[in-house]
Amino acid sequence: MAKDCSFDIVSEFDRQELLNAVDQVKREISSRFDLKDSGSSVDLDGDKSITVTTSDEMKLRNIYDILQSKLSKRNLSIRILDPQPVENALGGNVRRVYNLKKGLTQELAKKIVADIKETKKKVQPSIQGDRVRVSGKDKDDLQAVIQFLRSNEEKYDYPLQFTNYR
Repeated sequence: MAKDCSFDIVSEFDRQELLNAVDQVKREISSRFDLKDSGSSVDLDGDKSITVTTSDEMKLRNIYDILQSKLSKRNLSIRILDPQPVENALGGNVRRVYNLKKGLTQELAKKIVADIKETKKKVQPSIQGDRVRVSGKDKDDLQAVIQFLRSNEEKYDYPLQFTNYR
């Protein structure tokens, strides 16, 4: 009997890399001429969210651009950021919270399983909590599924990683 091969589809990020990226954003804010004395702050709330507070929306966009560049330099997907609406803060400032996406939702997992089944490959996807396990006898089929998901990643609006490949 041939041994089944498998891999997991997850949506995670490296917390330490995120911490380093936010730290670099804080350093750049303190040294950039247009942001230096604006009273801007970037706060990381565990694995839940990043809060940016500054004096106006233009500076908020600039800080978001800095955050995106620092995340991409640290090999973190920008898709982990879920921007919430801009809100007014104390002292005439504006605040924006970026929730961090971690783990696959049930709806997304069902959509991924349906898309894998549409490929007609001889693999069996199954939802296991916040991950999807794909197993099959042929490693080439598993590689084809990974390629298919990578090419359609924009459709899911979540960063996908493939782990536990055996």
